[in-house]
Amino acid sequence: MCDYSLMGVPNRLAQNGEDLVAHRFRTGSLGLAPAGTCAQADAARTGSGFWSMLKAFLRGEPSQAVAVCVPPGARLLLGDIPEPLQQSLRVGPAEEVTFTQLTATPHMYRDAFRFKNGAELLLQRLSEGQRVRVLECAWANEAPRKNQLELAEL
Repeated sequence: MCDYSLMGVPNRLAQNGEDLVAHRFRTGSLGLAPAGTCAQADAARTGSGFWSMLKAFLRGEPSQAVAVCVPPGARLLLGDIPEPLQQSLRVGPAEEVTFTQLTATPHMYRDAFRFKNGAELLLQRLSEGQRVRVLECAWANEAPRKNQLELAEL
């Protein structure tokens, strides 16, 4: 979903078809945020004076980017993969991946991408601004179906 380091940041669940970008949040961690909103949030934050913050508030500009939490099992399209990562992971510049969690250990980065060739990449290794498109939030869509099947079997 969202790494432990983003729990203090405003967040919401991902939506099918949504375009996201890797963004460094005020916690220092990388996470996913809606494409196009990070620049606005950063601009609002850089004018740190009282009047700048008041103007940004009155204009309805966000004070910080919103973290988008992706459920494990979601299918994503990871783009802008840097050449060194392409070589080390044996992937292309854009790849369909599955979002996964590598560990349940507390206070450890766990969110990762699993490529079709089995390679895994921690979300923290993305480059800021790297693009991600949500193809299907499978986990969120499958849970109700599973419950319906269980009820039908009763």
